Amino acid sequence: MMANAAKAKTRTFTQKARRAQIVQAAIETLAESGYAKASFTRISQQAKLSSTGMISYHFSGKPELFAEVAGTIIGQAAEFMAARIADESTHRGRLSAYITACFDFIARHPVQTRALMEIVRMVQDGHITGLDDVEDSVTSVDGLVELLEQGCAAGEFGTFDCPTMALAVRGAMDSVLRHHKCSSPEQLQQATRELVAMFDRCTRPT
Repeated sequence: MMANAAKAKTRTFTQKARRAQIVQAAIETLAESGYAKASFTRISQQAKLSSTGMISYHFSGKPELFAEVAGTIIGQAAEFMAARIADESTHRGRLSAYITACFDFIARHPVQTRALMEIVRMVQDGHITGLDDVEDSVTSVDGLVELLEQGCAAGEFGTFDCPTMALAVRGAMDSVLRHHKCSSPEQLQQATRELVAMFDRCTRPT
């Protein structure tokens, strides 16, 4: 990890731009073709590179490339959600923003979302090693637990086990996404509103 960080600091502007180009091409290839067909050949064609050697020059292999792809998407989602949550002045508002921002990011960035899900599937199916932390990052509820704990301490929420409630929120969100993945944006928005209203009721002080 320290070695990778040191390398990142010494990369030139051109090297960083080329890596970003490759990462974007990998995102598009994963989203369009799935991880089974996301070869260096396809990625280099998507990036309009002269050969796969240019990918190998910047990345030691698929694990390093896909780890950077996942990190890029997770970072974009986290930044998007953090900005929306920060706009709220109450913990109840932040919980609602957490739910709506997640769905909004997915709706606005379908390519990145599909690419990240392909990487998670790749890890779960055992087709790539060394990326377990990616799945952990995607499924983590640590930030949501902290939000709920702060809301409970402030008296905005009722008394409940915050880790369990966080898992309930994420589980419901994942279920809605699976059910509505082929639905219209309007149907997904309606489901999001229902989910926000439901957990607003569930977390209210008695």
